[in-house]
Amino acid sequence: MGMFSIRKPRAFHHQLIYTDERKERLREMEEKAKRDLGMLPEKEIDPRDIKGTFINGTTHLRRKKENAGKTIHVGLILCIIVFLLLIWYYLQTGNWSVF
Repeated sequence: MGMFSIRKPRAFHHQLIYTDERKERLREMEEKAKRDLGMLPEKEIDPRDIKGTFINGTTHLRRKKENAGKTIHVGLILCIIVFLLLIWYYLQTGNWSVF
C-alpha cells in the first residue's frame, strides 16, 4: 500500500560538460611529481601576496584608494562656509553684541 511506503525523490546529479577530469588529474600528478623532484618550487601562500587583490581587481575601489589622500571632507567645507557667512553677516550689520 502506498500509505506506509513513501518513495524517495530522485537524487540530483550534475555532470560537468566543459571540463576534462582526466586531463586535470594528469596535470596535477605531473605538478606533484615535478615538485617532489625539485623542479618546481613549493606553493606557499603568503598573505602579503593576497592583500589588495580584490581592490586592484575593481576599477571603482582602485580609484577610491588612489584618491584617498586627495579628497577634502564635505563637512569641513560646509563648516568653513557657515563660519565665513556669519562673519560677513556681522560685518554688514555691525551688531557685535551677540559675541
